[in-house]
Amino acid sequence: MLQSPEPKYTPAAAPANTYTPVKPATAPLEQATIGRSLVIKGEVSGSESLFIDGHVEGTINFPGNRVTIGRNGSVAANITANEVVIMGKVQGNVDCTDRLDIRNEGLLAGDVITHRISVEEGAILKGGVEVRNPEKKDQKAQKDQHQQSQQNQAKAAEASKTMAANAGA
Repeated sequence: MLQSPEPKYTPAAAPANTYTPVKPATAPLEQATIGRSLVIKGEVSGSESLFIDGHVEGTINFPGNRVTIGRNGSVAANITANEVVIMGKVQGNVDCTDRLDIRNEGLLAGDVITHRISVEEGAILKGGVEVRNPEKKDQKAQKDQHQQSQQNQAKAAEASKTMAANAGA
């Protein structure tokens, strides 16, 4: 057989993968989601952020975390959270330890207690608003802790007197 004067092509070894994926600057946000088709009646609570795009009736308790009501979300509940963002409809009272944000398509019918509030143009807010000073809350919490410790000391003293009287009998 005749062979061509050109050498046969042999593929070179594949180059080593030098691609390094980019790492995010922050950890991924842990967030629970209530989807569009879900209907929940009762108490919803947790220790991570919550996104609601479905329907919730009852109470929502996420202290220290964010609760977001999506554009399709419908909530008939009192909400307690660190931060609340409303893009859908909420009927109930909202108690935020930090911030309430009602976006332009959001609707809130209920009373609000918060430290900071933002209501965009086009949003609807029906109810009372109480904006508290965070420093006063901290002072109140310290005062409450002090009163509780005094009550506990008084109860302990009372209990020790009762035990001493029972031991002597």
